[in-house]
Amino acid sequence: MRGILGKKVGMTQLFDKSGAAIPVTIIEAGPCFVTQVKTADTKDKYNAVQLGFEEVAERKLTKGERGHLSKAGAPNLRHLHEFRYVAPPPFAVGDVIKADVFQEGEMVDVIGTSKGRGFAGVVKRYGFAGGPKTHGQSDRHRTPGSRGAGTTPGHTYPGLRGPGHYGNKQITVQNLKVALVDPERNLIAVRGAIPGPRGSLVVVSEAVKAKKKKA
Repeated sequence: MRGILGKKVGMTQLFDKSGAAIPVTIIEAGPCFVTQVKTADTKDKYNAVQLGFEEVAERKLTKGERGHLSKAGAPNLRHLHEFRYVAPPPFAVGDVIKADVFQEGEMVDVIGTSKGRGFAGVVKRYGFAGGPKTHGQSDRHRTPGSRGAGTTPGHTYPGLRGPGHYGNKQITVQNLKVALVDPERNLIAVRGAIPGPRGSLVVVSEAVKAKKKKA
């Protein structure tokens, strides 16, 4: 499965030939270094490529990480990610993968980490309506209300929505269309929004549920 690591730059808009505005997210994709190649006929028993992204100072890596990267002839890289392949991957250790691994018009999946918003109540977290604001109501405007009966069953059922940690979760957005590829500046523009704040790490890969074109 082809893929690349990158950073979310932000959102903007492009204009198609008819003049319609298209909302896109700009991703700084690569360059990524191939740090390891696995094949099914070796002890790994499966086909995959490990990519490294974002050069950092040597002191920010562990000794094991530095040894692994130096063995591959790669610079000091902050992020490592593995992409599985059905067949033996067409890459070798030391290769550099850039934004042109994808072409304009392709469908991709983007994995990112959503913005962390700390501890939140049910109104903000799930959109609950809250309690009535009249008839002497003073301090229950944003509470979730009843969560179950008392005697029977005598406890709350698992999975009920309530206050808690909001955001900071891995989210995958599927079937985004590649609107622009600029390999000279290592940029990919995908149509629509992707999770995470500006500057956060994202993984762009082939769409696993891409809609097949009708014959």
